[in-house]
Amino acid sequence: QVQLVESGGGLVQPGGPLRLSCAASGLTFSTWHMSWYRQAPGKEREFVATITAPGGEKHYADSVKGRFTISQDNAKNTVHLQMNGLKSEDTAVYLCNARGRRSGSAYWGQGTQVTVSS
Repeated sequence: QVQLVESGGGLVQPGGPLRLSCAASGLTFSTWHMSWYRQAPGKEREFVATITAPGGEKHYADSVKGRFTISQDNAKNTVHLQMNGLKSEDTAVYLCNARGRRSGSAYWGQGTQVTVSS
């Protein structure tokens, strides 16, 4: 059974960094695309970044390009989202997503809150 557990959220000042982690179990990164999404209060869930299987291509939303970096640690089955230069508009619940490369099945984590405020 696939499980995704996010961690690393919190309160950070504008311009500061934060690193999110998504610990995955029940899957292997070679056959699952791993992504981060976010949802702010009153807004729809939006795509943030993805790392594809099996080649590890990375894609980002325009709003975070150049500031956020997605990576994966195959040994620990963990996906990270390094966020630099945070802005107030980055405030949201960040959710980890796994999508099967062949099956198209999708799983979500419970999310971790990121608040950017002075």
